[in-house]
Amino acid sequence: MYAYIIRRLALIIPTLLGIMIINFVVIQAAPGGPVEQMIAEITGTAVEATARISGDAGGGEVTAQNQTSLGTNQSANSKYRGAQGLPPELIAQIEKQFGFDKPAHERFLHMMGNYLRFDFGDSFFRDKSVLDLVLEKMPVSISLGIWTTLLVYLISIPLGIRKAVRDGSRFDMWTSGVVIIGNAIPGFLFAILLIVLFAGGRYFDWFPLRGLVSDNWSDLNTFSKVTDYFWHMALPVFSMVIGGFAGLTMLTKNSFMEEINKQYVVTARAKGLQEREVLYRHVFRNAMLIVIAGFPSAFIGILFTGSLLTEIIFSLDGLGLLGFEAALNRDYPVMFGTLFFFTLLGLILGIVGDIMYHIIDPRIDFESREV
Repeated sequence: MYAYIIRRLALIIPTLLGIMIINFVVIQAAPGGPVEQMIAEITGTAVEATARISGDAGGGEVTAQNQTSLGTNQSANSKYRGAQGLPPELIAQIEKQFGFDKPAHERFLHMMGNYLRFDFGDSFFRDKSVLDLVLEKMPVSISLGIWTTLLVYLISIPLGIRKAVRDGSRFDMWTSGVVIIGNAIPGFLFAILLIVLFAGGRYFDWFPLRGLVSDNWSDLNTFSKVTDYFWHMALPVFSMVIGGFAGLTMLTKNSFMEEINKQYVVTARAKGLQEREVLYRHVFRNAMLIVIAGFPSAFIGILFTGSLLTEIIFSLDGLGLLGFEAALNRDYPVMFGTLFFFTLLGLILGIVGDIMYHIIDPRIDFESREV
């Protein structure tokens, strides 16, 4: 097992590099990059945009003389959309500010060299480093990801097992109705319903609608801090659990039903083993493999992308919202920095999933398989 883990860790480097190359090429081909974003601001609100542009490494500042020359110096052949009427010197200065004065392959190699040192650079449009932004937003996303994943698995696995054991019973019928409803209602619509019902939307005003904790959280004692934190987390996490538990419940049920009907289960029962021992000693180990296989991707999905609408609805400033705004604004350092971080995290969690495979069923031997 140790040799397999070492090989998988070694594969992280080429896999991560390949993912970064593909996304870098796609992003470079997409229109509306940071240079065009700045050009659009200049042509729309020249005073505000000009104040933001300052040259790096001796580039100098855009002055009023540049502004007055917008109509006289034409840049009709510019490669940027909307640059007509702007002086070439201004375009060159903007390119230098964002690093676009270098070829794409040089920018990529420079970026990856910095990433190897975990230097993710500074945001183009925020006065903070990418690492500071990620650390600032991390508590929200970690809270949503951990509690949602934990509750989904704690609810879905026992419920799926019980539905498999009592397949066709009244319990199976009405719980299937709940699962269907949970699967049919999008999480963001359920979040809005919770706000209307319990967050002062129309009926009750029991839960807060904004932030991870209250403004006076630092002044509270330990018990009150914990209570305040879960008070703020209750509705967002509940709205995400409703949409997530349905699929996992049915997956668990189907996995158990497939194993229950196999010959080794019939043999175990014929030997006089109790039903509970048959289920949790023999069936559980085999049926849970497919459930565990999806854990890394499920956690990453909840952590980064699945919580986007929840963060918007409940005014939670997390990584999902950060990545969405970075994509809209073409804030490349934030986009690629978060992509690098979550790709690396996902690859590591994939290895963790394989280790859990082996823990649950030691008969699975990755050593004898080719990576």
